Amino acid sequence: MVEQGVEHGDEQRHERRFGEYVVVRRHGHVAELVLDRPKAMNAVSTGMARSIAEACEALAADRGVRVVVLTSTHERAFCVGADLKERNSFSDADLVRQRPVARAAYTGVLELPVPTIAAVHGFALGGGFELALSCDVIVADRTAVVGLPEVSVGVIPGGGGTQLLPRRVGAARAAELIFTARRVEAVEARETGLVDQLVDEGQDRTEALALAARMAAHSPVGLRAAKRALRLGHGLDLRAGLEVEDAAWRSVAFSGDRAEGVAAFNEKRAPEWPGE
Repeated sequence: MVEQGVEHGDEQRHERRFGEYVVVRRHGHVAELVLDRPKAMNAVSTGMARSIAEACEALAADRGVRVVVLTSTHERAFCVGADLKERNSFSDADLVRQRPVARAAYTGVLELPVPTIAAVHGFALGGGFELALSCDVIVADRTAVVGLPEVSVGVIPGGGGTQLLPRRVGAARAAELIFTARRVEAVEARETGLVDQLVDEGQDRTEALALAARMAAHSPVGLRAAKRALRLGHGLDLRAGLEVEDAAWRSVAFSGDRAEGVAAFNEKRAPEWPGE
């Protein structure tokens, strides 16, 4: 891991590299988790998966991070999924050993305690789309092509796709997309809820970072608690879900952020969040 300050316009952008293929950039309270394996269109190798998990562990522990944006350095792809060239060399034993490493990458993104946004352009296929599905919001530009084609190569979506996709678009539509292995272009993806926002070509990162900045202006305690309630309450019956919400409310009701938020509102000023 290498950490350095990089001059970027009028501000200093701090970067920390995890392994060869993952970079975390800080933009104030927004962290940008960058997939940086352009020669392979960000195909997720074992080493890259390990780096994604390590970066997520560091981000989860950083109380200064309020929102995470997942981006790509490749011009024509967000991420094309698992590194099938690497997989082709695996023995069965190799595949068994690699499985927990791969799972840790996807669950690392999924379990980040702060709001997460995927900035998608070009191909987001297989594990690449699963990384995006692991985020709370997906911003895509008009070049985006998404899909879960795993059954076409003899496996299934194994990075959360069989569970996350139906939660987004319903069981029947998820089944059709997974069973046909078809690719979905940007306009249809927006119309069917596979992505949340559709922006002009080349603007996915810019718009995702702008959205993240709007989120990050709010209470870090509130953001984490709201995400916890959303995630834990999903799929529960209403009564159980309201109990999850009440527990999250109690965790913020007596916080310094709540006191500051109420005071700032009454004093007609911007809040200065203590973050506790």
